[in-house]
Amino acid sequence: MHILGIEPAAEDEKPKPRRTQADKWALNYAAAKQFYKREGHLRVPRKHIERIIVGSGDGSGGKEDKDQEERQLKLGAWISNQRSRATTLTPERVQQLSKIGMRWT
Repeated sequence: MHILGIEPAAEDEKPKPRRTQADKWALNYAAAKQFYKREGHLRVPRKHIERIIVGSGDGSGGKEDKDQEERQLKLGAWISNQRSRATTLTPERVQQLSKIGMRWT
């Protein structure tokens, strides 16, 4: 028994782990790839929101799918930001985006 009567948080009460900048970039890149695959270009309107499913499920509707969640990413703003930061992006990131049709100017 704890002196203050406080019990540790249950697993479902704990906050989700924070995402690193690299994780966030990878998530947005996955959304960009999804958009490119669907639309055939990366001329994403500035206000466009891309919905992407993330998680460990395989999409079959089984019990693993409970770990999946839909995320809504501000892809248009992200694409615009990547374009404006082109000189500071790593060569690998520039290459990844170029491969899926990024216009840099």
